[in-house]
Amino acid sequence: MKNIVIIGGSKGIGNAIVKNLISENKIYNISRTSPEQTHQNLTHFNCDILNDDLPEIEAIDTLIYCPGSINLKPISRLSLENFREDFEINVIGAVKTIQHFLPKLKNGNQPSILLFSTVASKLGMPFHASVAAAKSAIEGLTKSLGAELAPTIRVNAIAPTVTDTTLASKLLRNDKIVENIKERHPLKKFLNPEEVADMASFLTSSKAASISGQIFKMDCGIVSFKI
Repeated sequence: MKNIVIIGGSKGIGNAIVKNLISENKIYNISRTSPEQTHQNLTHFNCDILNDDLPEIEAIDTLIYCPGSINLKPISRLSLENFREDFEINVIGAVKTIQHFLPKLKNGNQPSILLFSTVASKLGMPFHASVAAAKSAIEGLTKSLGAELAPTIRVNAIAPTVTDTTLASKLLRNDKIVENIKERHPLKKFLNPEEVADMASFLTSSKAASISGQIFKMDCGIVSFKI
């Protein structure tokens, strides 16, 4: 049984990861809202990741940072504050978390860190300037820390395409838009949170012991194929 810290495990992809891992691991969820489920293996800390002090946790084997943003506007309507806010939640929050828990991670059992990027960091998409800039920084952080923390701690990231979560609800606001988004992907689908959770489970397990510094595109073909 591993000790897994998940930042942002009350909703969306983070919550799917909690559900995926909770039966066989001790989960510490850190978020502003409590997860709906309760479990003997789940401990929740109510915390604003950017403004509050992070809790002290005795033993940590895996750290998963899930918070993100979807701030889609033309560049002419994106303020500098928009860029700062997206960078804060996506990058500064991740850095703060890693720095806080790193001493305990170094003593963990096959320790690993998992971060989240986006396909918009690889595929130029209109109106994604702010989130693509922030998530591109996450990709650089993943590779840099993967090198710096080797061989003790593995560091990887997942870069999903559109995922059916509350965060993406504005994108998936009606049936016509949903069908158009599916049609844009060569696999004629987009992601559900459980698919991403399965990848997260693999990357933080002993089965991925030889994988570090990698960005895994879960793109339903939209970046990889032109059909």
